[in-house]
Amino acid sequence: MPKKHRGLKNKAIPRGLSVSLAGIRAGGALAVDSAVQKVMGRGSGADDSEFARREARRFVRELGKLKGTYVKIGQMLALFGEQFLPAALVDALRDLSDQTEPLHWDALESFVRDSLGERFYELEIDPQAIAAASLAQVHLARVRATGEWICLKLQYPGLAQVIDADFDAVVRMLLLARWVKAGRELDDWLQSMRSHLHHEIDYVREATLTRKMAALVQGIDVDGVSYHVPWVHDEFCTNTVLALEYIEGYSVADPDVAGLSLERRNALARGMLDLFFYELYEWGFLQTDPNFGNYLLRLDDRRKKQGSDELVLLDFGSVLDCTEDFLLHLRTTIAAGLQQDVPGLVQGLTGLGCLQPDAEEEGQQMFADFCLHLLEPLREPGSLPREYLNARGEYRWASSRLMRRAGKQAALSTTSRHFTPPSRDFALIARKLSGVFSFISALGAEFNAHEMVMVHIDRWQGREHGGK
Repeated sequence: MPKKHRGLKNKAIPRGLSVSLAGIRAGGALAVDSAVQKVMGRGSGADDSEFARREARRFVRELGKLKGTYVKIGQMLALFGEQFLPAALVDALRDLSDQTEPLHWDALESFVRDSLGERFYELEIDPQAIAAASLAQVHLARVRATGEWICLKLQYPGLAQVIDADFDAVVRMLLLARWVKAGRELDDWLQSMRSHLHHEIDYVREATLTRKMAALVQGIDVDGVSYHVPWVHDEFCTNTVLALEYIEGYSVADPDVAGLSLERRNALARGMLDLFFYELYEWGFLQTDPNFGNYLLRLDDRRKKQGSDELVLLDFGSVLDCTEDFLLHLRTTIAAGLQQDVPGLVQGLTGLGCLQPDAEEEGQQMFADFCLHLLEPLREPGSLPREYLNARGEYRWASSRLMRRAGKQAALSTTSRHFTPPSRDFALIARKLSGVFSFISALGAEFNAHEMVMVHIDRWQGREHGGK
């Protein structure tokens, strides 16, 4: 009798029922609280009352207990849900941890053996996971024939079979709890999120995109910083196993990185920023998950004032499939913002769906101001806020606290009657840019970026106008 796989339960009904019951409980409690708030003359503020926050935290704890896809879906809602979820729920979801306990090797071994077939016996797999997340965990493996160590990203057993049912269960919960209202706009967002979730477990797609990025970055050097993407070991890749070159390096948050000279930290930061503009203006290939864990730094002798360092790029499960129209509008929006061209900025935002064509002037100005604020570090040196510059007139990325200031302005925008929820693609790009700026801030970098960014924009505009 074949050995049964142990892992994620393939019983979506009990798992979904648990979430639905949590939604019903929260919905009933919030309905009562809303009625009380209205009687007391507090209007619609019940969605952000202390009671609402407590119910949101309770529901998030329920998601955390179920683990697996529920944790991943909750994290996606925390990232994108600001457009349609109450603030109390978004805040609670942001605390949903991805520090998942790895499955014991006994729960994975037969699944991995079946997936790899005879190739399984060509590897000596370390049964102790080196990392675990909501959808997969990572193990080291030694290739018996060569002695080389590689990384295996192993998808949890049964995940593909429950992912849609789990997603539907969370949506039902949101509706039962009255945290969202059914409608075309919500349906579009949820469909985009579902597609994004399926991309996360499509290892064939991820392997293809990993190879593509490796080819794109080859030979590029920014101030002595080069890029590296792990090699894909195709012979050990399947639908549920992704085999990659094993690379050791430093996290950007490592104290040893903070001890590098400012010159080297600036070079690494410029390399990160330049990579984003290569992705946007040169390749149209945007990795949209800027989590610090998706990058490693391979460092030259750390005692050197200047060195030959390398930025290692990991995880291409979250790459945006951009249409040409979307890219055109996004490129136009950023270029117009750097040139302080408000009409051009409004035109780009309208094309991205962030503004309706008939939006009032007040709404246009509000969104334009937000974008100009977010692009602050990329302005011409003479337009940078003096309070965030060092003695040499260079922008101090960490001291500017830009992301905190931009977050407050974004929160105010969502309360305006002019607010239009942006598309999921635009939300992903905003997340990417915020992550790039946070990475640069973590390095404590101090430099002005306008000139390097304009190189990409000028080249793009030259191509758009038929130049070489």
